[in-house]
Amino acid sequence: MDDQRKYKNVISDIPKTAVDIYRMLPEGTRCEVIFNELVFQGNMNDQHKYKNVISEIPSTAVEVYRMLPEGTRCEVIFNELIMSPSPSRKHQLLLIKLSSLLYQFLEARQTGTLLSAPFDVYFDPEQSVVQPDLFVVLNEDDQIMQENGVYGVPAIVIEIISTNRSYDTKRKRALYEKVGVKEYFMIDPNNNKTTLLTLTEAGVYDQTYEETGLLKSGILNCNISF
Repeated sequence: MDDQRKYKNVISDIPKTAVDIYRMLPEGTRCEVIFNELVFQGNMNDQHKYKNVISEIPSTAVEVYRMLPEGTRCEVIFNELIMSPSPSRKHQLLLIKLSSLLYQFLEARQTGTLLSAPFDVYFDPEQSVVQPDLFVVLNEDDQIMQENGVYGVPAIVIEIISTNRSYDTKRKRALYEKVGVKEYFMIDPNNNKTTLLTLTEAGVYDQTYEETGLLKSGILNCNISF
């Protein structure tokens, strides 16, 4: 909630001046604005986070995202900066379980790499940056992986549904469909109900199945019970 108070729940108005950015920074950050330049003072950590002088004003939400303090829970979807609440206990327990099962499966078959939040996935054409709960980059796509994030489209994305259900079931669905994620799994942590959306040749999602406690991927050729 602190991040939501600092930056507001959804920032759709992109800052146009250094003063606009100044108003978005965490309370207590030692900085001033001189001739439209944001100048940080004293605290070396602040200087490291934001650079000593920011003279180029961001023009997109992705650029603003890159300026925020490390660890800030937020994503960018279609050029909107959206703050995220901390995950629930059930969410995290399920995430750990699925991570272990999928990691073991992929290690045995060596078909792809499993990554998890918080790790950035950049969809530059759509001006979006997200941190999926879990996602798989296939070996043939490993060139999209870099040290600081993935720059391209993972074949498989798994989201454990948050308290804001429409965020995962509508907004993220729309994004993943548009960029071409082939398999999008949505899992309810309250009952383990799993819904798989598969991208058709027409580039739209079709619901393949909905079952409880089963991760069934055509791409990976797996049936994992959890």
